[in-house]
Amino acid sequence: MLGGIFSFHSSWKNNKDNYDKKPLQLQCTRDFQFAQAMLFAIEEINNSTDLLPGITLGYKMYDTCGSIARSVSVALALLNGNENEASHLKACTRPAQVQVIMGETSSSPTAAIATAIGPLHIPIISHFATCACLSDKTKYPSFLRTIPSDYYQSRALAQLVKYFGWTWIGAVRTNDDYGNNGMSTFIAIAQQLGICVEYSISFFRTDPSEKIRNIIEIIKTSTSKVIVTFLSNMDWDVLLHEFSINNLTGYQWVGTEGWISDSQIAAMDKNHILDGAIGLSIPKAHVGGLREFMLNVKPLNSSNSVLFREFWEALFSCKFNLSNSGEIHKECTGDEDLTGVENSFTDMSLMPIFNNVYKGVYAVAHALHKILNCNKTCGMYVQLDPLKILQHLQRIHFKTKEGDHVYFNANGDPPAKYEIINWQPREKGIVEFVSVGIYDASLPEEKQLDVRNMSVIWAKNSLQVPVSLCNEKCPHGTRKVLQKGKPICCYHCVRCPEGEMSNNTDSITCFKCFPEFWSNEGRDTCIKKEELFLSYEEIMGTLLTTTSLFGTCITAVIATIFFRHRKSPLVRANNSELSFLLLLSLALCFLCSLTFIGQPSQWSCMLRHTAFGIAFVLCISCVLGKTIVVLMAFKATMPGRNVKKWFGPTQQRVSVLGFTFIQIVICILWLTISPPFPIKNFKEFKDKIVLECDLGSTIGFWSVLGYIGLLAMLCFIFAFLARKLPDNFNEAKLITFSMLIFCSVWITFIPAYVSSPGKFSVAVEIFAILASSFGLLICIFIPKCYIILLKPEKNTKKNIMGKGLQKSF
Repeated sequence: MLGGIFSFHSSWKNNKDNYDKKPLQLQCTRDFQFAQAMLFAIEEINNSTDLLPGITLGYKMYDTCGSIARSVSVALALLNGNENEASHLKACTRPAQVQVIMGETSSSPTAAIATAIGPLHIPIISHFATCACLSDKTKYPSFLRTIPSDYYQSRALAQLVKYFGWTWIGAVRTNDDYGNNGMSTFIAIAQQLGICVEYSISFFRTDPSEKIRNIIEIIKTSTSKVIVTFLSNMDWDVLLHEFSINNLTGYQWVGTEGWISDSQIAAMDKNHILDGAIGLSIPKAHVGGLREFMLNVKPLNSSNSVLFREFWEALFSCKFNLSNSGEIHKECTGDEDLTGVENSFTDMSLMPIFNNVYKGVYAVAHALHKILNCNKTCGMYVQLDPLKILQHLQRIHFKTKEGDHVYFNANGDPPAKYEIINWQPREKGIVEFVSVGIYDASLPEEKQLDVRNMSVIWAKNSLQVPVSLCNEKCPHGTRKVLQKGKPICCYHCVRCPEGEMSNNTDSITCFKCFPEFWSNEGRDTCIKKEELFLSYEEIMGTLLTTTSLFGTCITAVIATIFFRHRKSPLVRANNSELSFLLLLSLALCFLCSLTFIGQPSQWSCMLRHTAFGIAFVLCISCVLGKTIVVLMAFKATMPGRNVKKWFGPTQQRVSVLGFTFIQIVICILWLTISPPFPIKNFKEFKDKIVLECDLGSTIGFWSVLGYIGLLAMLCFIFAFLARKLPDNFNEAKLITFSMLIFCSVWITFIPAYVSSPGKFSVAVEIFAILASSFGLLICIFIPKCYIILLKPEKNTKKNIMGKGLQKSF
């Protein structure tokens, strides 16, 4: 004997007809359909020769009228076999205690029933009680169900909301076990996924109208546009009417299996409040023969059931025994044809739930089949123990005729699998429930949610995928900074600092670019830093190159003039050999400045400083030699002085080579121990790379410069001492002035070089080389060229030697 507990009526009705629409049909029609599904399964099993042969299943069904207290009452009545406590669809031949109870439809009544009968180990199998709390075997040891737990549905809803990028949502729930437990699990998972709940409102269908108005006000004043609901169909009956009056449109509703595929709610939504709703539903199912069985309910009329008569009158808007009532109605004949009408009863959209009822009845049959050791016949004298039935039900595993696998896990739950349903409005106010994906909890977490038919979601009636965020997403180039005192979904967008970037929307941090890269203006990517070096193409490099070549050309011209007039007294009197060597060294000084221009390389870094050091030492050595010659020439004119032999041409050459050789040795040691090398300087500028030459050994560098400075000081001192010698045959004044320029340039070079950034330090060094070279060239050679070219009358031996001797003596 199976017990059935359903809500065929609702005790909370307070509808008032305003005569502007058709009266509501029989409340809880779908529970009547659930009862029919149970009867169909029982009848199919009783007619089977393979399952429970020789055994007939009976049933007793009670109406709870939507009351939790009555649910417990009728459950106890079923156990006691007291048939006078409630009406039932079909009288049994003999009273008997039921072995299993099928029902209830809602979670809270089911929890109350399971609590009451749990200590008795009477199995209770629900087809639609989804509260995760019912999986607690310590509280509900005898509870089983053929619909997945809301624990999985809550996780699926959270993943679905995350999938569409909704991080700022509202929540409305039924104020019972189903709504409170389901929403609690959803919010916990949603927060882990970075979703924030702006508000969470509880509601029950018996709440006063003020509570509903408060809910509407909260929704209207909130900023979230997506509302997740854990509501039953009976709650929507109340809420939808008020939402329509207040025109609560423009929101994205996310629903549970409790209402998302309910055609009655869709038919009630005349103002399109729920258009575009999306949610989870039990996967589509088909039970062969069930629809025909439901539509063939005429034989029930013979039972004279009060419930059947009420149901029939509501379906066809007629009355039985019209002559006795005196009412103006169409009279019911009991032969009306259900197949020709469209109403809530003929709608088979709840077939997945009917299938759950069907599987529950078959689970009991298979458990009994094993307990009774049925083969061709069953053991008729086996004592049925409720605990034994419960244990067999918990271990049952079979396949229905439609191919569905039926079994229960340790918590009494079936495998969790949901279909994702989207409400697609069609013409004439019809809503189509379109399947757009699946959720399968048995798969790995990253594969559980599969939204496939994206092309049809919100595709009709210009519906757009809504956006529900506390604030706009942070674009590329910014990062999120939380607002004080607000949820994590509310934040400011702060631009990434220089040298950092973010190329993701809603990035929580900015990433530093690699040393050779820098963030662009939009801070959304890293671009290669500009490489700075003194190039030939830029204006400064071009000017310095032109000046260097100009100085080289001037030096060549002067050398040509001196060569053509090499036998003239002026050239011969000024030590022509040292003059030509000095001109060669000046040309090398001008040319060595070119090694400082262009991108540094290993060879250019070593060449530029060594070539510059050697060329300048050669130059200063020649000037020093000319200065000494002036002094020696004057001393040689004095009686008794034979100094010419101490500083003749051979000695001059040796001194120049000796001074230069010392510099060559210093450069070789420098290049051997720690030579200059090219480096990338990241410290000078934040957004640029300075390509420069590292000195390697600073001692080597300053040794080269120091040696040049030492020779220059000696040259300056000797020239200064000879400055008052006769003008016509000495260069002392010119050399003194040129060395004064040379020393001034290189003394000012040191602080300028140290303080100049990047390529400008190279430009300062080139400028120092060119300035000192031009100083020597102009001061020493231009006056002589002036006499040679423009005052040839002065370029005579008599003019040079005569006056000089006269002044000397």
